[in-house]
Amino acid sequence: MVDTLFTRTPRDKLPEGIQPAWDMLDKLTGEPTFIEVFAQAPELLNLVMNEFYMKVFFGGRVEQRYKQLVRLRLSIVHGCRTCNKQNVPGALEAGISQPQVDSMIAGTHETGPFTDAEKAVLAYADQMVLTNMNGDVSPELFARLRAHFSEPEILELGVVMAIVAGMAKLSFLLSLVEKEQYCPFVPEGAAA
Repeated sequence: MVDTLFTRTPRDKLPEGIQPAWDMLDKLTGEPTFIEVFAQAPELLNLVMNEFYMKVFFGGRVEQRYKQLVRLRLSIVHGCRTCNKQNVPGALEAGISQPQVDSMIAGTHETGPFTDAEKAVLAYADQMVLTNMNGDVSPELFARLRAHFSEPEILELGVVMAIVAGMAKLSFLLSLVEKEQYCPFVPEGAAA
């Protein structure tokens, strides 16, 4: 269990509409702290869970498998154990194969078993990772993306990655998730 400074709302005290989100996160990760903390601000929880995830991430114009690919790539690079526990099953359910997941974990996705469209999306994700301070969509990367996606789809993938990465950073900052041992986001002065 993560050690957050924020007050947790126990499952039995959550509003009825929030309990299914707690159940889902607990089943997938064993770590429902995010729901327990954000239950104090239901409008923010609604923004993340319904407005973003239901309408954009699971809805929108871009095929689900590409959104799952970028979300998993970001959570692997960022070292979010809680995220990885839910993102690997999500990716597999969306049609990403276990060898593809293994390739992303090993960091061999550039030469791994991916289509050209998937490789372009993963290259886009690599530009968005929080540890890439000089990320850039070069003309070459843009051309690779445009070979498979419309400009509105490229924008949607970018928004998905921005929100996922930003929420990961916030979750690290507020100690709402478990980190992998290799997670690069360690508070100053803490042991790595």
